[in-house]
Amino acid sequence: MAQQAKLTVRKRAEVGRNAVKKIKAQGLVPGVIYGASLEPINLQVEGRALANLLAHASGENILVELEIVGDDKTDNALAMIQEVQHHPMKPDILHVDFHAVSATETVTAEVVIETVGEALGVKTYGGLLEHVLRYLEIEALPKDLPQLIEVDVTNLNVGESLHVRDLQLPPGVSAITDPDQTVVAISESRVEEEAEAPVEVAATPEVITAKKPEATPTPES
Repeated sequence: MAQQAKLTVRKRAEVGRNAVKKIKAQGLVPGVIYGASLEPINLQVEGRALANLLAHASGENILVELEIVGDDKTDNALAMIQEVQHHPMKPDILHVDFHAVSATETVTAEVVIETVGEALGVKTYGGLLEHVLRYLEIEALPKDLPQLIEVDVTNLNVGESLHVRDLQLPPGVSAITDPDQTVVAISESRVEEEAEAPVEVAATPEVITAKKPEATPTPES
């Protein structure tokens, strides 16, 4: 199921480049929450707490119970971490987007597909495992979102494949991806041996010599 964590954030009144620099100097990360029936709210979150949460995530779908502090009151919101912007050269987090969700309404998400086991066609017959589909688009309640989808390929032989319709999804989870889409397949090994090129013996060019002039017969004396 989706990893759920708690995180305290604060409302951020000041916006703009200078304001962002100021809060970053304090070890804070700017962010925003939007979605559902919630008006977008600018936030700031403690950088170390956010980095620790992301470091321990076992998948991409992280469900967060936010405690939003500000305006002399504290609000709670359930959200998914929608996007995290990282510095291109440093491990710093530049910005985080939270997408507010309802615990009673389904959401869509992309989940990683991971193969389990060693395929019969690979182990016994030297075939090749082709991982055609890496992500599966699904629909579920927030609490039912899986971290990943496991596909057991142990009994898959050469020439066989598994499609989206063949996947065993957790309870409460349905696939949006085309059911006929191939997920994994076992193909024959196509190792081609290089044919030995025939050795061509260069023909010795024929040497044509000039014909010697015939000797003129000496007249008899």
